Amino acid sequence: MLYKKNIPTKSKKLALLLFSLALTQIIHTETHAYFPPPTEWERKTPESLGLSAQKLLKAINLAKKNTVVKPNDMSKFIENSFGKEPLFSIMGPVKRRENGSGVVIYKGFIVAEWGDIEREDMTFSVTKSYLSTIAGLAYDEGLISNVKEKVRISFPHESFDDPHNEPITWEHFLHQNSDWSGILWDKPDWADRPASYDPKIAIDRETHQPGSFYKYNDTRVNMLAFSLLNLWRRPLDDILKERIMDPIGASTEWKWHGYRNSWVKIDGKRMQSKSGGGHWGGGFFISTLDHARYGYLLMNNGKWNDQQLISENWIKMATTPSPTNSRYGYLWWLNTNPSVSNAPTSAFYASGAGGNYIWIDRENELLIVMRWVRNMREVLAAFTESLEI
Repeated sequence: MLYKKNIPTKSKKLALLLFSLALTQIIHTETHAYFPPPTEWERKTPESLGLSAQKLLKAINLAKKNTVVKPNDMSKFIENSFGKEPLFSIMGPVKRRENGSGVVIYKGFIVAEWGDIEREDMTFSVTKSYLSTIAGLAYDEGLISNVKEKVRISFPHESFDDPHNEPITWEHFLHQNSDWSGILWDKPDWADRPASYDPKIAIDRETHQPGSFYKYNDTRVNMLAFSLLNLWRRPLDDILKERIMDPIGASTEWKWHGYRNSWVKIDGKRMQSKSGGGHWGGGFFISTLDHARYGYLLMNNGKWNDQQLISENWIKMATTPSPTNSRYGYLWWLNTNPSVSNAPTSAFYASGAGGNYIWIDRENELLIVMRWVRNMREVLAAFTESLEI
């Protein structure tokens, strides 16, 4: 017969408490326990975290090989990319680009970097993913009660008087399947990435029922930004700074630009409606390192230290495939096909012209930011391969 010693009740409670605290600490350690304080980010060697240093170096060299920074003059780059479009003009600021850069975060720590990761650069349509977060904050705040609610209910802009635009919801704008028709900041919807560069043909575009057809379109994203400005009634960069960028310890050097003609008055105050990219200039000017902080917030399901800055529910919604494009969520690209074959289908990313990316692979705790890197799929596959020893 085994002898079982009686443990006093108080001792049992103490033992259970200590065990619970230890278990909590283990769980906390195994998840993203480290959050970089402002102006700092701890570095660790790849080997100390179980990565292949050789494969990681190979991936970095591939990224450098695929870096393109010519032309340095971004006005020329934009003109080369979009200059044939009808009514093309550059209306927002641009910034000269120099060298490429990148940073690799694994399990919360910087394991590799190249170039000047603190230099602010244009980031083009990566801006759209930040705009998605602005919409998410409005949703969490209750300013948007339902993403399937018609935008005109909260923002009765004259364009929604058009029977074609009347049914458009917040979700339609976020999925880029709104088919909104109109002119905003002197740019008609049909002039952006038209089927024909001939204005006479482009203006007579085929229309689609809102929510039924995906079309990447900066005018419509700018209309979303304008709608959100009217919802918040404050500059969107102020909202982002207050709710996201300051709490995550980002620098104060980033800027979110609109156009020279996108200034409006709301409640008697003059403010600029921001653009959703750099198609006609403007958009986000930000460093690689600040991108990484934002990406790390998303990797941690919207939580930074003990603060839930944006709801986990919103991030789940934002990374759910659209019914009209299985590779697209709420202004986020998804690895559902997949784009990067050796990465999980749950990975998602922000993407901007010229090779700007924030890659978020939560399953592998891998975050990569790259600037001016082409052949994204091949390069990101090489970084993912470094997880294999």
